[in-house]
Amino acid sequence: MTARVTRSRSRDIANLSHAPTQPTKSALASQNVAASNISALPDSLYATATGLDSKNQKLLLAKQNRLTDRNGQIPRFIRDRLTQPANDHSHALANAASSTLVFAQQEAGTAVCVSPSGLLLTCSHCVAESEDVLDLAKDQWLLFADGRVVKATCVGYDGRRDLALLQIVAAKTSRQLDPTTANTTEMSGFPAIALTETPPRRNTSLFCIGHPGSEDFEVDTPGVATGYDVLHISEGRYRGLAVGQDVQDNSEIGALKHDCWTYWGHSGAPLINDEGLLVGLHSSWDDSTGMRRGVAWEAVKAFMDEHAPKRE
Repeated sequence: MTARVTRSRSRDIANLSHAPTQPTKSALASQNVAASNISALPDSLYATATGLDSKNQKLLLAKQNRLTDRNGQIPRFIRDRLTQPANDHSHALANAASSTLVFAQQEAGTAVCVSPSGLLLTCSHCVAESEDVLDLAKDQWLLFADGRVVKATCVGYDGRRDLALLQIVAAKTSRQLDPTTANTTEMSGFPAIALTETPPRRNTSLFCIGHPGSEDFEVDTPGVATGYDVLHISEGRYRGLAVGQDVQDNSEIGALKHDCWTYWGHSGAPLINDEGLLVGLHSSWDDSTGMRRGVAWEAVKAFMDEHAPKRE
């Protein structure tokens, strides 16, 4: 079995070993960032504001431009679900899509908002390959599905579970259109999804919402574009847990098995049931079988119980 993590990466990094390094312990930032302390980002985000290099600054703006394209898969998915009756979970699925984020830089992946106060859940290898190189002071730049840019810092890290928790510390103001009055109002909080109360049953239907990345790493020629949307929704099923693997240890490969389509950059992508609730995160795949792997509900629940209560 060969494990392949699915964090988007540069061509040079893609040729290295795909197994993340296992840190010796879990890390948690000492600072506590309350939602009321979230600062406003300027309307025009220049490199002087983000601190990103020229390449990643351009990539942030390019991703934002594509996310705001009304013809993209995610905007169409959300519009379609919002036109359906709310009692069939369609609105919850639209909210799940709205709660998904992509990292701005190329060597990154996907995240999901799990609290209106701005707590973001992702895979630890999307933040740092190991705790030894983890920089808690480093700014992480992400974009919500609607193109809203946020700045976050890491407040929880567990390399063994392959999970990390980020706290939004700055965000662009978001406005919501009222279709009945054509007026816009400022939105408070962030779209967020909840974890299911119990683990999924085998063969549960799933949606995977993730960032496929822009470069095709499966061909020999560098620079070949994939043509995928910045965020992509695929469907599949939960295929259970890997036999004999500790569900709390995802440092080599995820213990959860699923068959939703994924690509480089899907690491940290939420796995959603048909009620719009979180059941796990995609993290990797098994080269020998093609089975997609992820961080299971059991590990997410334990991690959130340890870290999230300290943030609220």
